[in-house]
Amino acid sequence: MENPGRTQPVLTARGAGFVGCRACGRVNPPDARTCVRCRSAIEPDDPASLQRVWAWLAAGLIAYVPANIYPMLRTTTLGHTSENTLIGGVVELLSHGAYGVGLIVFVASIVIPVAKFIAIAYLAVSVRRPAALGSHGRQVLFEVVEFIGRWSMIDVFVVAILSALVQLDFAAAINPGAAAVSFALSVAFTMLAAQSFDPRLIWNANERVQVT
Repeated sequence: MENPGRTQPVLTARGAGFVGCRACGRVNPPDARTCVRCRSAIEPDDPASLQRVWAWLAAGLIAYVPANIYPMLRTTTLGHTSENTLIGGVVELLSHGAYGVGLIVFVASIVIPVAKFIAIAYLAVSVRRPAALGSHGRQVLFEVVEFIGRWSMIDVFVVAILSALVQLDFAAAINPGAAAVSFALSVAFTMLAAQSFDPRLIWNANERVQVT
């Protein structure tokens, strides 16, 4: 006799032997090599994907440390040179009353990178252990991380534009600091970490929980 209080496991496409396309999400027959909708190659589950995620995430964290220690901008005005780190630049903007710009720089340089580190690490851990956030919530979190990744280079773009426009020899000049390269590498590594993560692992972990 069945226990009415026990939730019956839901039959999923993976449980039925089908495989999903990572490009468009279309469910394909188990023997398919290319997606019937978008013709992309069907990639099987890769057990080593989490190892790549952790490797890229660690590289991003290592590169993020010098990005906050070394100067991001080196400004020369009438022979006087000043250097600003990420936090120093935010403080200087706030001291000049540019609260809006300072807030944007603070969010783009500090809040978003740290949030991405935490989010990617949480996703990687949650596929191995029970998570408070449901499968749908973790899928949304993964999509948000991927969407934000394309805007993470805004600080590097600003530094590059200022360095190209403000070159007035002795009067005024702006040059990128060592932190610009480290920050760009950190963003690139975290983007690779997000791309290495296979979102199908989220739903595979959910199936294991239902079975148990």
